[in-house]
Formats: sequence, C-alpha cells, structure tokens
Amino acid sequence: MTDHLKILLQYLLPKHLLSRLVGRLAAARAGALTQWLIRRFIDRYRVDMSEAAQPDPEHYQSFNDFFTRPLKAGARPLVPGDEILAMPVDGAISQLAPIQQGRIIQAKGHDYSARALLGGDHALAAPFMDGDFATIYLAPRDYHRIHMPLDGVLRTMIYVPGELFSVNPLTASRVPGLFARNERVVCLFDTAAGPMAMVLVGATIVASIETAWAGTVTPPPGKRVQRWDYDPATAPRLAKGEEMGRFKLGSTVVCLFGPGQVALEPSLEPGSPTRMGTAFGRILRDHP
Repeated sequence: MTDHLKILLQYLLPKHLLSRLVGRLAAARAGALTQWLIRRFIDRYRVDMSEAAQPDPEHYQSFNDFFTRPLKAGARPLVPGDEILAMPVDGAISQLAPIQQGRIIQAKGHDYSARALLGGDHALAAPFMDGDFATIYLAPRDYHRIHMPLDGVLRTMIYVPGELFSVNPLTASRVPGLFARNERVVCLFDTAAGPMAMVLVGATIVASIETAWAGTVTPPPGKRVQRWDYDPATAPRLAKGEEMGRFKLGSTVVCLFGPGQVALEPSLEPGSPTRMGTAFGRILRDHP
C-alpha cells in the first residue's frame, strides 16, 4: 500500500467507531481469543516481556491489562537530582525545539499553534510562548504508562475532542496540525520550573486515555471542550517519576515548558530513543 493511500484511508475510515470497537475488544476477557491476540502482538512488535512485572502472557486476562502492564521494580531507575527532569515515557523523540512565536514544529513543513494544542485558550497558552517543547511518540512495543518529569501540582485538566488520526511518523509528516487536531487530554501543572503542560494525544484505535487522579477521561465524555480546575489546597500532587497517566493502545505525549525555565538534553534530537526515568533536561532557575 502506498503512503498516499495510507493517508487517504485515514481521512475516509470511521476512526472513532473503529477505535471504540477495538476498545471493547481490548477490554474483553475473552479467554483463548485474548491470549491469542496478546501472543500475536508480542511476536509482531517484538515486545520485551522480560521487563514486565508479570512476564507470562497468560497472566493477563484482557488485552488492556497486558498493554498497560507495569514494569519490574527497578526496571526504570529515576535520574537523581531535584533540578534534573526525568524522561516521562519510553518511546522516541518526534520533535524537540523552542516554541517560536507560539508555533510548535510537527514535522518538516508542518507546525501548529500551542494555543490550539491546549484547547484554544489564549491565557493558558501564554506562559508557553517562546518556551520549549518535546513531542515523544510511543510505538506499539513500548511501555505505555506516563510519568512526571518533575514534582508538580495539578492546576487544570482539559478534554479536547477531535479526530483520531494515527500519530506515527508517516502521518505526522502528511496531516497538517495533527496533534492539535486529534482528541487529547491536556494536563497543566505548577512546578519548580514554572508551568508545565503534559498533553496526552489520542490516535486511531487508542481505546482510552486515563489519568492517575481522574481515571478514564476518554472515550468520549462529549463533543465539546471540558475543563476541570483544581483548588491548590486540595489538588493532586505528583512526585517526579510518579505515574500520571496511561494509554490503552499507543500514542504521543507533548510536553511544554515556559521560556528560560528548562534546558532539554542537548543529545536529544528527532529519532532519539527515550527511556522513562533517564535525564530529560534540567531546571534553569527555581520558582516558588
């Protein structure tokens, strides 16, 4: 199948319906069928089960249980130092660069606005103008829990409805505004590096996006933007390295930081593999 046809089919297929149907299958405890699907997936994507807390595929009663499997204790050592950011996920860097005039690079020849990514609210996007971003793609074989780069207090969560295009490198290079177009969950934190946004982007056959404090946020709570603001006195507080969310089937995380607040690792570039817990960057100055 040609690349052009692959993209065309994504425009034509009923992506939401397909994703929800796959979601039901992934959640089902279907015995032999579930075991067959898990084993086929492991073989197809060369999943390293030696890192899993439960490496035996027969342990998992649903495909979702397998896909969101925890790792063995110590499998992802956390980089030490309060001033050092930890990589939030396993995957690969899609793009990493400064945010220029409010625009975020998606791929060569494509960019989109931080404001659109965060649900269209100018006030929420303003602290990130001329800051820094990193987009990390999680392949099917990767560990699919998302962790905090540094300590944070949750300020706002936003559900943004949208499309469910694939987020693989081919689609990112061909579909304009992909990450600001797809369904997503925006999480805004106050941290020692100032405001930080963690945007969990949905994709074709992503059956669910969950957060540690709210559980399942999507599949869909509706077709309009929904926002939850948290009282600082009672808001969820998450430590560096703590799980903040998970994907049921793979997708992408976009991290945003304010201007002059962090220096992301200079060795990271598009295509660089990532391992949760390794050095992601460092804080340039302290904030109250």
